[in-house]
Amino acid sequence: MEAKDNQINYIEFKAKDLQEIKRFYKDSFEWTFVDYGETYIAFSDSGLEGGFEKTENEIINGALVVLYHHDLESIKSKIVELGGEITQDVFSFPGGRRFHFKDPSGNVLAVWSDR
Repeated sequence: MEAKDNQINYIEFKAKDLQEIKRFYKDSFEWTFVDYGETYIAFSDSGLEGGFEKTENEIINGALVVLYHHDLESIKSKIVELGGEITQDVFSFPGGRRFHFKDPSGNVLAVWSDR
């Protein structure tokens, strides 16, 4: 896909443990990864290309990334099972429902569904 001006093309997160974060997103959402040395991994098959950079610093989330899943209850259970923490339970909004979760490195994301 050709990159276009003024559109999100990539997203980057911090992670304390790259192997743990890779396992979490691979098993939760079936993302694929490419390792770039010991401090960076890129991901794809997420709908948007991105990566995780290893850090020892406190991770403070600056943006809420929202993922889609047709079955909120099943993905919520899988996230918790794999070490994620629900930070805001499922709630309705115009157009659907969503919940927020914290991944094992402290990044806060959301999952929404139109069902």
